[in-house]
Parts: sequence; structure tokens; C-alpha cells
Amino acid sequence: MDFFDNQQPDPTKIPRYCGISTFARLNLLDESSKCDIAVVGIPFDSGVTFRPGARFGPESIRMNSRLLRNFSINHLKSPFKDKIICDAGDIATNPFSICQSVDKISNELDSLFSRCNNLIVLGGDHTISYPVLRSVNKKHGKIALIHFDSHFDTWDEYFGEKCTHGTPFKRAIDEDLFDVDHSMHVGIRGTINDYTDIEKDKELGFKTIFCNEIDDIGINGIIKKILERVGDTPCYISIDIDCIDPAFAPGTGTPEPGGLSSRELIQILKGISSLKVVGGDIVEVAPSYDANSITAQLAAHLAYELICLI
Repeated sequence: MDFFDNQQPDPTKIPRYCGISTFARLNLLDESSKCDIAVVGIPFDSGVTFRPGARFGPESIRMNSRLLRNFSINHLKSPFKDKIICDAGDIATNPFSICQSVDKISNELDSLFSRCNNLIVLGGDHTISYPVLRSVNKKHGKIALIHFDSHFDTWDEYFGEKCTHGTPFKRAIDEDLFDVDHSMHVGIRGTINDYTDIEKDKELGFKTIFCNEIDDIGINGIIKKILERVGDTPCYISIDIDCIDPAFAPGTGTPEPGGLSSRELIQILKGISSLKVVGGDIVEVAPSYDANSITAQLAAHLAYELICLI
């Protein structure tokens, strides 16, 4: 049988709890193979500022992705049949050096891009989005960023450190890795250090949809704002799982009450399916705080939704 035949085992013949825990039970990408979309794990959480544990996120997301099947009711498509999608395994990082890890992630993703067109990245804390954007920029040029999160993640530094999970998009802007004039945050809420966090983020050029706006403009209003902001610019979607209310996603390091529901985010992703999405990441899943794996199940489904958008 050809390597890419029957990418996902037939669940009516092979139970979904059997076999190696790749993402959605897809084939592993070997050194000589190529694919359209590669799913890659980055088990790194040395940049967290509160609760650690996101290094175990990729493993938990993969395990819970066993529930995924080929056909999407939301998108009326079969992504695993329409494209060649493989699991590229994990990138091993140095847990004692954030800077070394950032460079290694971008270097290994550069190499991976020689064998695929698009990436779905499983984190790991949000620090990883910085080196991922480095590689995405080399592959796809200057893209827009749609950032779902409860936090801005545009601090300049934290305790003197320039690379943390609170600074990835400031570092990316410093290197001109994405088009901030077509980029936006979605889901921002909770408490911040002071109002200057909002002012400094505005100065960088971001537009923001605060989470409480959903009560006024609804899902369709949020979708409209995203579509108008991004326009025809190819885009990358970064999803911090804490954009979701902790009632639906408790397994994360810095939870904030009052977030999006899982259904709301899935509907928003469906609503922006006309955009030119080149890739995305799911970050900050911390299994040790995840009751009954509901966060990892959602993260796996969100990764599937991102695949459907490419």
C-alpha cells in the first residue's frame, strides 16, 4: 500500500483507541516524504509566567485527537482526503534556554517547510509563536495575524527577559514578521498590569475585539470585523486556549473567567473560512489542570478546524 493511501484508518475496522497516537491517527511524516500540511508538536513551556505544564500539551492533544473523523459537518469537506496531511512528530527544545529553543524551533521548521506547504503547530506555551512566525514569514511572506487570546502577549519584556509567553508578538513585530495593519486580537479580557498595556498595544498597530463585545455585536459582528481587518491578506491564526472560558477549557496556565465558549470560537472559525489561511497554532494546553481532558479534546478539534481552513 502506498504511504499516503488511507491516511486515517477506517474507524469501522480499526477502533480509534488502537495504534500509535499521532494527530487524528494520521501517518507519520518520514524523512523522505512530503505532504500538504504537517502537524508538529513543540513541547516547550519554559516561557510561562504562572502555571507550567504546557510542555505536555502536544501529547495530550494527540491522544484526544483520536476522536476526530474525516468528514467535517461544519465545513462539509473531508480534509484528510482532500489533502495529504501528516504528523511530523515533536521538535525537541532546551528547557533551560529559551533563546536556544527559539532558534532551534525556527531552524527545524525551516527544514520541515521543505517537505510541506503549511503547518499546524501544537504547543507548548505561547513563546513558540515567535519562532514559528519567523519560519512562516520565510515560507509565505508577510502575513496577517489573527490572535485569539485573553491576553495581548505584546509586552516588551518580563523580569528582564525578552522572550516569554507574554512577549512573542512584540518580538515578531520587532523583526517585521507579519503585517500588523491587517492583524488583530480576539477575546481579550480579565485584568492587566495597568492601562498602558492597552495603549502600548494600540501603538504597535493592533486592532482588538474585547471579549465583552460579543454581548453587543454577536458572533456575526465579530466575524465581520475580522474579515474586514484581514481582507485579502494571507493570514496565520494563533489560538491560545485561554481565549476560551475556563468552564470549557480549565487546562491552561493563566485562565481568565468570562471567555468565549467552545461553540462560539468554532463558529467564528467557520465564519472566516473565506480567508487565505496559511497555518496556525494551538498553545497553552496544560494537561495537569485539565479535568477529564476537556481542554485537550477542544484543542484537538480546533486544530482540525484550522486544517479545514487551509
